[in-house]
Amino acid sequence: MNQTAELSWRDGQVPVSQRFDDPYFSLENGLAETAYVFLAGNELPERFHDGFHIAELGFGTGLNLLAALHLWRQSGQQGKLHFTSFEAFPMEASAMLQAQAAFPELSDISAELSEHWHAGEATFETADLVFTLTLGDARKTVSNMAQKADAWFLDGFSPAKNPELWEAGLLAQVAAQTAPNGTAATYTAAGHVRRALAEAGFDVERRTGFGRKRHMTTARMPA
Repeated sequence: MNQTAELSWRDGQVPVSQRFDDPYFSLENGLAETAYVFLAGNELPERFHDGFHIAELGFGTGLNLLAALHLWRQSGQQGKLHFTSFEAFPMEASAMLQAQAAFPELSDISAELSEHWHAGEATFETADLVFTLTLGDARKTVSNMAQKADAWFLDGFSPAKNPELWEAGLLAQVAAQTAPNGTAATYTAAGHVRRALAEAGFDVERRTGFGRKRHMTTARMPA
């Protein structure tokens, strides 16, 4: 049985994991951070195509999914976005929606998908989205992903507080499940994370980080 997330709230809008003592998104602007780190960091929307597959470590509030689907629609992309996320401690639907309410620009998509969260659906399909949430320890499940990812959002809690999602073995599985020319992006620039990605076969680059974070990491799998 999967354990649910244990939360506290800052200002009623920013959920903080009690287990990992880390906020789920930037206290400055979580949506801007997602756009900078995960969307632009994976060169989106330029690389979108029908069936483009984003995979994510750490589903959290669902913010990254909403932001990616919003960009998909905004860019006029036709077809379906595939989005797979791995989460060990899922949030209750009501908590997800409370967190998403901090971003009114995503309110339409949040409302549209809310029925799926309330129903506890781990997989569903809409007119422009194929979604899969894989619960449990990602170290045991990433290797089973059926479709290789075109882009990875590596969005676990801080490596210092959530080392399991940044282990070299898991990042090697991430690399094995990445399509040629596929990319990955993360807010962290921890040396051991960058080394593990490089050892797994990615070409790794350190970039300027978002907000107060000096650096972040992007990676590309050679063709």
